[in-house]
Amino acid sequence: MAQDFAAHLAGAVRARRGALRLSQQDLADMAGVSERFVRFVEQGKPSLRLDTLLALLDTVGLELQLATRTSAAARALAAQPPSAVPPSDAPLEGAPLEGDGPSARENQP
Repeated sequence: MAQDFAAHLAGAVRARRGALRLSQQDLADMAGVSERFVRFVEQGKPSLRLDTLLALLDTVGLELQLATRTSAAARALAAQPPSAVPPSDAPLEGAPLEGDGPSARENQP
């Protein structure tokens, strides 16, 4: 699956760069990344730094989006009773609750 995404991303970046008539070096200079990184993205290399990838995508006017998918793991998680899945905004165990402990202002010198 990661390989499918990498191949899709590679094709989208390559096509967009071509439509903008940019060389790999031009794109790299504009995005503040190396030409080698642009080449890796366009080759579908599956291991990339996310912050660098986002800078490259921003430069060519593309964005990375997350969407819910229906994989076996996602279906299994959705099938669990609500009490088995902690809410995403629940504090971590041992973390102070809002209003507990000193405020950020009290910690400043």
